[in-house]
Amino acid sequence: MRSGYFKENYSGLIVLTDSPAVKAWVAALIVILVAAPFLLGNLALSYLTIILFTVVGVLGLTVLTGFAGLISLGHVGFLMLGAYAYAIGVTRIGLPPELALVLSAVVPAFFGLLVGIPSLRLHGLYLAITTLAFSHIVSAAILAGGTFTGAGRGIMVPRPSMLGFDLSSDRAFYWFCMVMCMLAVLVTLNLRRSSFGRALVALRDNDIAARTMGVSLVRYKLLAFLISAALTGIAGALMGIYMSIVSVEGFPFLLSIEALAIIIVGGLGSVLGAVLGTIFIVTLPEVFSSFVQLLGGRLQDVMTTSAHEVKSVLYGLAIIGFLRFDPRGLRGIWHDIRHTWVFWPLRY
Repeated sequence: MRSGYFKENYSGLIVLTDSPAVKAWVAALIVILVAAPFLLGNLALSYLTIILFTVVGVLGLTVLTGFAGLISLGHVGFLMLGAYAYAIGVTRIGLPPELALVLSAVVPAFFGLLVGIPSLRLHGLYLAITTLAFSHIVSAAILAGGTFTGAGRGIMVPRPSMLGFDLSSDRAFYWFCMVMCMLAVLVTLNLRRSSFGRALVALRDNDIAARTMGVSLVRYKLLAFLISAALTGIAGALMGIYMSIVSVEGFPFLLSIEALAIIIVGGLGSVLGAVLGTIFIVTLPEVFSSFVQLLGGRLQDVMTTSAHEVKSVLYGLAIIGFLRFDPRGLRGIWHDIRHTWVFWPLRY
């Protein structure tokens, strides 16, 4: 049985995991995810698909806010850019879906560089307000785009065929989102273990000390915005394909708050926290709705007429609750449970 986490060589420091138990659990999880469409109904499969492409977008915010410590309230702007880049690429320009998906990462990445320039001098609340203003500018530009962007009507997005696979069925699209989510998780995990990821964490913890040690603030902050926007743009394209229509109304400001709630509830700067937080936040409104239905009465009417406002309240309560009682988030709680199990009965 493992009694500690000491590393004896450099390869042990950079490997994703050296635990046979972790490898076995990951393999079991992959098997369960692959088999999920055969075991779940349409509604459950729909929520699982939402969780998968939401994880991709949240990992983008994790790179920016969790790793680099740059707060963004306008990440929904990158989500919109990715969705509209894909939709315009397929329906207006006539690009193959594969190239349109690449475009959904390139376009937000370019604008991420533009938004990242103010981050070189702005910090904290001022940077958050700047990103918030950016998301409103994107919305206004899309609404003023006329027939090219669909204005207020939006753009219909059919389910595509990519790399020879037809994604028109819910099962096929779920598997595609699963593959994209796994790739995003692997990229983010390896990014965090690289010298680039360590430089971002150094900037987050103390940018003056990091600059003294030779870390370029300009280079790493701009790259953080670029990578974060690219991942978020891909999530936006997947979201647009899932909804079959891309419109400004489908990307409310609440999505930015939801993303922040996920990384706070899951645990800042953690890939595992991003996954756990996504599962918790996406299912929270549904669990609360089921609880309200059991109670009945006026609360059920409130859930029907004010679902958007109820979601905002639930996200706010989740953020306040975790910041007050366990700022480490679900990742910290999971590590406590794991350590208690591994070191029992010595741990108390």
